Amino acid sequence: MLIRFLITVCCLLTVGVQNAHSWPVDNRTPAFQFDQAVVTELSPLSKVNKPWRLCALYPHMKDSYWLSVNYGMVEQARQLGVELQVAEAGGYHKLERQWQQIQDCLSWQADAILLGTVSFAEFNHRLRAENNSTPLFGLVNNLSSENLSGRVGVPWYQMGYQTGLFLAERHPSGSPEVSIAWFPGPKQRGGTPESEQGLRDALVDSSVNIIVTANGDNDRNVQRNLLQQVLDQHSELDYVVGSAVMAEVAINELRKRNLRKPPEVISHYLSHGVYRGLKRGKVLMANSDQMVLQGRLAVDQSVRFLEGLEFLPDIGPRIIRLTLDNTQQHQSDWSLSPAGFTPTYRVKPE
Repeated sequence: MLIRFLITVCCLLTVGVQNAHSWPVDNRTPAFQFDQAVVTELSPLSKVNKPWRLCALYPHMKDSYWLSVNYGMVEQARQLGVELQVAEAGGYHKLERQWQQIQDCLSWQADAILLGTVSFAEFNHRLRAENNSTPLFGLVNNLSSENLSGRVGVPWYQMGYQTGLFLAERHPSGSPEVSIAWFPGPKQRGGTPESEQGLRDALVDSSVNIIVTANGDNDRNVQRNLLQQVLDQHSELDYVVGSAVMAEVAINELRKRNLRKPPEVISHYLSHGVYRGLKRGKVLMANSDQMVLQGRLAVDQSVRFLEGLEFLPDIGPRIIRLTLDNTQQHQSDWSLSPAGFTPTYRVKPE
């Protein structure tokens, strides 16, 4: 089912002292369903009543996507004067490691846990058994709403759908057929199932054929090996489409192969390498779900909840389609961490 968006500028949430700027977000109603969203201008908090302890867990930081989320969270935590502790699982297959990290957050006596989950629903029964009162917030990756106090993220269905729509607009039904290889990321983990469904739905009424799907962890070596295997077996591809890690390694791999007609490269999400590729014309299209802004929103949302203030329980930035034509005008500081930023695992209040 296509996700419907009710595009209406609604209100300015201004609880607390306002900053001079606001953040446009999709405010989803009803919460945790991704069915409808109202565009809302959110004015971020600029002060807190106590230095809350936030524990944030990521699936990995193998690409700069999660690095940019990390930057947004770190900056917002510093601005508000709250404590932030961060851990990464090391990959989408590290379910038990992330569960142990949840336990570590509880032992640390976190006031809230912000979970970038490795699995949509695997932790549900364990969290019920814990019977713990620590608020749990979904971060970026879709998480079962069963135990959630709030969520920040975008529908990964739409990340895939917008990618497919771009291709369908270039190759509508009745036009000459084209072929793509699809590299969605780890099978049944993160946003892979939703993005794959979105892509396929968008391509139904088009002349685009997915001739191979190659699943694998978002690791450079894994994606490079998958890409090499696909290119060896399918020499006449028109597009390689998939994760930012795949797109980054594809730029170099295609240059080395010096093909007569190399396939175009499309990424369904953004990274620093993909952004450079867009500006150089090496990547045809990518989506930005504004990762830095997601990190800032996640800290702001959880602190509002802890302070007992009005808050929006289910929000995310708008998804932006980027091509060579509009990359120069894109406000990249809401999407990408600055050059030189390295993973930061602890922020202490000053």
